[in-house]
Amino acid sequence: MAAFKTARGSFQQLLLFAFLLITALLVGVALRSVFQYDALMTQSRDAAARALTLSGSAQSLAERSAAMERAGRQSLVLNDAVLRRRFDDAARDAQGILDRLVDNRLPATTVEAWRAQLGTLKGLLGGPADTALAREGAMAMQFRDLDALNTQIAQQAQSLIETQNKALADRIEAARTRLMRQVVAASVLAVVLALAFGVWLARPFKRLERAIVGLGENKLDEPIDIRGPADVRRLSQQLEWLRLRLTELDADKARFLRHVSHELKTPLAALREGISLLEDGVTGALNPAQQEVAQILQQNAISLQGQIEALLRFNAAAFEARELRRQRTPLLPLIEEQIEAQRLQWQAHGLKVRAEGEPLAITVDPVKLGTAIANLLSNAIRFSERGGTITLTVSGTADTARIDIADAGPGVADGDRDRIFEPFFRGERQPEHALKGTGIGLSIVQEYIGAHGGRISLLPGGPGARFRIELPLTA
Repeated sequence: MAAFKTARGSFQQLLLFAFLLITALLVGVALRSVFQYDALMTQSRDAAARALTLSGSAQSLAERSAAMERAGRQSLVLNDAVLRRRFDDAARDAQGILDRLVDNRLPATTVEAWRAQLGTLKGLLGGPADTALAREGAMAMQFRDLDALNTQIAQQAQSLIETQNKALADRIEAARTRLMRQVVAASVLAVVLALAFGVWLARPFKRLERAIVGLGENKLDEPIDIRGPADVRRLSQQLEWLRLRLTELDADKARFLRHVSHELKTPLAALREGISLLEDGVTGALNPAQQEVAQILQQNAISLQGQIEALLRFNAAAFEARELRRQRTPLLPLIEEQIEAQRLQWQAHGLKVRAEGEPLAITVDPVKLGTAIANLLSNAIRFSERGGTITLTVSGTADTARIDIADAGPGVADGDRDRIFEPFFRGERQPEHALKGTGIGLSIVQEYIGAHGGRISLLPGGPGARFRIELPLTA
């Protein structure tokens, strides 16, 4: 498909060219079929005319022979000049019929034999009157030989007609076979051309689709340069401009979040310090109502600081997800490492955590995938009921590796399932006596898994919540 790189026409022009090329191929076969049909019809008409000429000439020759016999024998008996002229006229007509038969490929030997017989008959017409009866008897014998020649000529004419008909039938069958092969070859070629042009012209659109999907998934680090028709290249350039613009906006967003978070943290720290001074009575003792207000202010300041730090962590995770350091990583040891890292947390909740499944190894960024697994495990520990068991299972298909995490909690409410991966979203089923979460853990998991080309999903059913990570086996 190197021609794609040098295609200068638009997609519409190339599509029109492909259509005209296939149409020209089919029209060429159709015209060739018409010409062959006309040629066969001409040959058929010529063969029919030749057969009619042969058959009619053979019959006419027999009729002229009969007329010659009547006129010749009567002229010998009656010595009548009019009857002799009738014989000569019939003989002359017979000579013309013989010429037509020769022109239509009747064997010349038979015709010459007939003419020789005619010469003998003409010789019997001349002579003295006293031998007329003897010559009439001899003529009768010669006409019987001439009838045999007429029969032979009729048979040869019929045989020639049959030979011509068979040759014409063979030509028709050969033309039909040849035409069928041409139609089949043209149809196959048309289908191949249609498929080739379809694949050829559809390839840049598939690349455009992948580029658009990549922009939608925020994969902004891959330049967009799609070769193809002029209008496709223009669209590729517009998508590349859009990618650069989104990259700039993403960078601006990250800078804005960093600046805003920094600007908020400074006065927030001062606010918390001031509230602490008030609670400590530095400015004077507080009555119970004032002490309660100060505590409320302190709690909200702490919550606000947590939100700002969570915002910074999510922004950092979204940025770091684009820079993967892949290496061949066994999944079960990676999961067991995360379980061991959070041993104190799940033991404090009286939980059991186990890893099981197939010993799969895939090419991933072990740090970021480990962070995603750690967030899911932390989430499962937070929501599981005391004494429960958290299970992490590794399995695989022909092209996908799966990690299932099932906790021992109440599960996700139906109204929260569609929003569970949104940043800062917290579902309605929050655990009692637990610190309020920030709502970014699952969002970070989704960022890291998406960066690997995989996906994270919440499986239906229960008990508890069941999350599934799916990663491609080939990076």
